[in-house]
Amino acid sequence: MKKIVNPWRGMEGYRCFGCDPHSERGLRMEFYEEGEQIVCRWHPRPEFQGWVNTLHGGIQATLADEISSWVVFRKFQTSGVTSRMEVRYHKPIHTTDEYIDLKASVVSRRRNLVEIAVRIFDCRGELCTEAVCLYFLFPKERAQREFHFCDCGVEECGDGAAAPETADK
Repeated sequence: MKKIVNPWRGMEGYRCFGCDPHSERGLRMEFYEEGEQIVCRWHPRPEFQGWVNTLHGGIQATLADEISSWVVFRKFQTSGVTSRMEVRYHKPIHTTDEYIDLKASVVSRRRNLVEIAVRIFDCRGELCTEAVCLYFLFPKERAQREFHFCDCGVEECGDGAAAPETADK
C-alpha cells in the first residue's frame, strides 16, 4: 500500500472540505493506493451526524465524491468534475464507530468520461453504502492551468507509517 501525496498541501488558498488536513470543520481525508483501488480509512466525528449517532447521508455522498476525485487524480493524472452520482444506502453508519473504510476503483472509461465505483464499509466490514460516480476529465494542460494540478505521486508506507489496515473486501 502506498500513500498518495496531496499535490495541493501547503498551497496558498487550499481549503478543500474533503482533503485539507488542516481544515477544522472538514473531513480531512487521506488516500492510499492499493493495487487498482484507492482506499481511505476515515474516522467519523459526532458533528457529521444527521440523526443521533448516525452519519449524515450527505456526508457519505461527499466522502464517495471525494475519493472518486482522488481516483481521477492518481489513475489519470489530471483533474475533473463530477457529472453524475448515484448513491445507495444499505445500512446506517454510526458516528460512534472508530473508523469506516472506503474503497474506489475505475469501472470504465469512454473518452473523457470515467465511471468510478465506491464502497463504504463500517468498522465490522459490513457494506453500508455504494456509489457510482461519473467524472468528466479535463485535459492535463487545463487541469494544470485552471486547477493548479500537478502530478499526483505516492510514497511507500514504511516503518512507522500510519497506513490503514483495510481488509480485502
